[in-house]
Amino acid sequence: MLSRRVGPVTVVALPDAEGLFFQPRAEAFPTATAAHWRLADERDPGAVTADGRWRLPFRCFALRFDDGPDAGRVVLVDAGVGPADAPARSWAPVPGRLPAELAAAGIAPEQVDTVVLTHLHTDHVGWAVTGEGGTPYFRNARYLLQRAEVAAFRRHDPAGVAGYLLDPLTAAGQLDALDGDLRLTPGVRIVATPGHTPGHQSVLVEHADDALLLTGDLLVHAVQLVAPELPYAHEVDPTTARASRQRLLAELAARPTGTLGTPHLSEPFVPL
Repeated sequence: MLSRRVGPVTVVALPDAEGLFFQPRAEAFPTATAAHWRLADERDPGAVTADGRWRLPFRCFALRFDDGPDAGRVVLVDAGVGPADAPARSWAPVPGRLPAELAAAGIAPEQVDTVVLTHLHTDHVGWAVTGEGGTPYFRNARYLLQRAEVAAFRRHDPAGVAGYLLDPLTAAGQLDALDGDLRLTPGVRIVATPGHTPGHQSVLVEHADDALLLTGDLLVHAVQLVAPELPYAHEVDPTTARASRQRLLAELAARPTGTLGTPHLSEPFVPL
């Protein structure tokens, strides 16, 4: 099990699934050049198969507070592809194994007091609710989403993710809508990073000069790490997504020890 310590927080990578992307990567990143792909494959060789297909993991992260005033807290960032009947089943490799990975990390679902969902795409929310009618899997947790994300999915996907996730969380009184950045604890900050979706958010863990950015889908492939200006075909607003990506990567690169925690690159922790 891979983890990184940032001050009093241990960040644990939790693999939920892995599989091949449903379309050629050249279609997912239509403006990427051969030079871009060469650099990306050097940076993340595990992401490409022998026949040139995109291999990607689906990963969540747990923040375990080991010391200080928040000792004992557990924050989960994203909820994976979910069980066999989760909405991601139409395209992603369900069922995921997040419950087993949490158990291996010594974390029981009832210990999680906060779930930060970076956005509402189905491969990031699968374990948030389970069972017929949707019961919050993390029964003691507040679920944090940007208000813009909630509004957009209620408007455009009322019978999909909104019905699967938002309605049960709202009925349980466990959904909190945010307006922009939020300092969760002195060393953990939720950062609004719109563009991939209207209310996409990332999580920045900081201590002294050390910083770890849990990206969500701020970037989804190493080609956007070597060339942050490249759009991804499934970004709702590529211009805003590019601005968010470039801003956060520049902020992290200015730190002596900036690291990315990524859901979809081959390695969960990627130094800049």
